[in-house]
Amino acid sequence: MRDTVLMNEDPTIDAGGRDAALDVRRLLVIHNPTAGGRRARRLRAVVSRLEARGVNVTVRPTGKRGDAEAFAREADPGSVNAVIAAGGDGTINEVINGLAVHAEAGRPLPLGIVPMGTANVLAAELGLTTDPERIAAAIADGRRTMIWPALANGRVFSLMAGVGLDARVVERVDPRVKRLIGKGAYVAETLVQLATRPDHRYRVTLDDGPPQEVASVIVAKGHFYGGRFICAPDARLTEPVLHVCLFPRGGRLNALRYVWGVTAGRLARFPEYRVVTAKRVRIDGPAGDGLFADAVQGDGDVLARLPVEITLAGWRLPVLAG
Repeated sequence: MRDTVLMNEDPTIDAGGRDAALDVRRLLVIHNPTAGGRRARRLRAVVSRLEARGVNVTVRPTGKRGDAEAFAREADPGSVNAVIAAGGDGTINEVINGLAVHAEAGRPLPLGIVPMGTANVLAAELGLTTDPERIAAAIADGRRTMIWPALANGRVFSLMAGVGLDARVVERVDPRVKRLIGKGAYVAETLVQLATRPDHRYRVTLDDGPPQEVASVIVAKGHFYGGRFICAPDARLTEPVLHVCLFPRGGRLNALRYVWGVTAGRLARFPEYRVVTAKRVRIDGPAGDGLFADAVQGDGDVLARLPVEITLAGWRLPVLAG
């Protein structure tokens, strides 16, 4: 993975986007308890290994949507060394939105991750595994990688934001089916949306350029998408730039073709498909506002509705990545 130096005003930041190791003594773990079975055992194993290293661990389970964000926002940088998100990319996104308050105030709390979701895309971007020993070591060693999140109408995302087919799938997928069959729920919902979704068109404006019309758009901060698929091969979490993936052609057959291109690793061979970079992206869509406007998915959850303004965050987030 290629990284670059970012805003290297801190002498402890090295050329790989990492800084001096944190002394990890006190951790807050924010846990999504809907992940049971093997994933719950993974969390218990990680906590026991951390405690064996002398780390004091407090676990707070979430009870409803928004709890993870609130718990992270309430965390006291003077009382804990880092906040650990134990869940999927949606839970991690909530935690990052809560940690944004501390980063904006100049007292960033590092994020640690125990991957417990369906896709675990952020963990993949950071090179983390699901092995409890290696997860605990990555957290306890205190090595921080500085990542550069982005904002969609003020909401933070670290991986990607999408408008079009993928946002519609994220919005409509049944959480119960997702818990039962994992990624298969997204496949099933994609087929439903391919068969029933209206052929919407979107206007994308990059920085100060002219609007361009597309069928779907993904604004990427990392190069992985939906697991280990790749849409923006040069995108990196540590770089202060947005990689904008443009899918110009509309219609069900082209939508199916793009889905195949993503899953088969053939997108780069499509002559009309483009990835361009920008600092600011505005996306406008069909008529409709409020709850009737098209959804914007961010990190696998609905973050906003059109129109959306996407920009880089004005701060970086330290992540414990070993």
